[in-house]
Amino acid sequence: MSLLREGNGQNAGPASGGSPQPAKCACANDRDRHLFCPGPKRILALDGGGVRGAITVAFLEQIETVLSQRLGGPIHLANWFDLIGGTSTGAVIAGALALGYTTQDIRNFYLDLAPKVFRRSLWRLLRLKSKFDAAALRKEIEQIVGDRRLDTDDLHTGFCLISKRLDTGSPWIIANNPRAAYWETKAGDDGHIGNRHYPLANLVRASTAAPFYFEPEWLEIVDGEAPGLFVDGGVTPHNNPSVLLFLMTILNAYQLRWKATPNDLTIVSVGTGSHRDRVVPEELGLGWTAKITYRALMSLMNDIQTFAITQMQYLGECLTPWWINSELNALEKEAPASGKMFRFLRYDVRLELPWIEAELGDEVEKEFGRKLTEADVVRMRSMDDPTIIHDIYKLAQIAARKQVKPEHWLGEMATWCDGRRPSAEPRTLVPRKPDPPSPWFVFWGSVLTVMSKARSARVVEQEKRSKT
Repeated sequence: MSLLREGNGQNAGPASGGSPQPAKCACANDRDRHLFCPGPKRILALDGGGVRGAITVAFLEQIETVLSQRLGGPIHLANWFDLIGGTSTGAVIAGALALGYTTQDIRNFYLDLAPKVFRRSLWRLLRLKSKFDAAALRKEIEQIVGDRRLDTDDLHTGFCLISKRLDTGSPWIIANNPRAAYWETKAGDDGHIGNRHYPLANLVRASTAAPFYFEPEWLEIVDGEAPGLFVDGGVTPHNNPSVLLFLMTILNAYQLRWKATPNDLTIVSVGTGSHRDRVVPEELGLGWTAKITYRALMSLMNDIQTFAITQMQYLGECLTPWWINSELNALEKEAPASGKMFRFLRYDVRLELPWIEAELGDEVEKEFGRKLTEADVVRMRSMDDPTIIHDIYKLAQIAARKQVKPEHWLGEMATWCDGRRPSAEPRTLVPRKPDPPSPWFVFWGSVLTVMSKARSARVVEQEKRSKT
């Protein structure tokens, strides 16, 4: 069996006049061919980040554009990547891509529909309920995945998501890998329902059930027993799932056993915006203990993400190095004794004004019609403020045009052993006319925008005072 090697310009398939290998492929569908046929492999890892998933969408659109231009025609990312995985909002995007939806559909979800998901009510502002309505989130997820199960053939490539089972304290890494240990149902005292039977909508909802923001998701694990309690995968060490997805492809337990060399494996990691979270203790005011606890947890998530990037840049041949800290820099000259294990690409936006000014330049002012302020950037860091979606999307479009370079995207479409190529056809969401916003919804949206801007301005003012 044969796949194209990245960058060799050779095509073993019939499209180039060559002949496919004579060996027969036992894979029943493109998902299995992506996972099990030998040859160079490609992973797409998508971070969690709430409404900042709009940043991810902008990068994916640019990746699709670059590939289409180089290959001379429309390209779908489910055909290009062999495993697409994500956490939280990244799980929603990963699932949609694996099902064949276009980046345009996903963009519409974030820019037009996310405000409905992240809608607050008075009771939720008073903290008497989770901040947002999980039913609205489920409705939008079901619009994308329907009633499909994890074993659906409509998942055209490998797909993985991360959640956290809170009642047992264990991260759950769930993939459509038919060789995985828990794929099939097992009877008996230590039995369980096989992962293949889980509704895809429930799994994606479980990965997005951020504590405080959404109600948890309940999943039946064993017939007749109490269901498991699941929360957002962002509270595991895998909000950036790139390290985990890499391990999934090489550890014997998962039975994929992909080759780990820069010629055989490419990992693309897409972020949702990063920044260093700083606290001004004297400005915390009333509820100091609760606020410092919350900020410590949020900074822990940032630290874990930085550690993931550190590991990936050390283990991989990084084409897009990111500065880690003043001691490590970007690890360009560091490598394991056995050598680099994959090609690594990281695309993201650093939500810090000096970085934006230095890296994105005058295009930001042209796009926004003015220079961004520190308050603008602080506001863009929110993961639950739908009023920032259009702004962060525009900012990420600028970054994507600068970061996603044609030379990063070598190689050709895979050719399987029987001569065929990945065949996922773009799937389009059924057009759904948005419900007309009520006057109250429009008014409340305006109020939230004003509150968002005031909150960001207050944070900036506090930081200024702390420096004087």
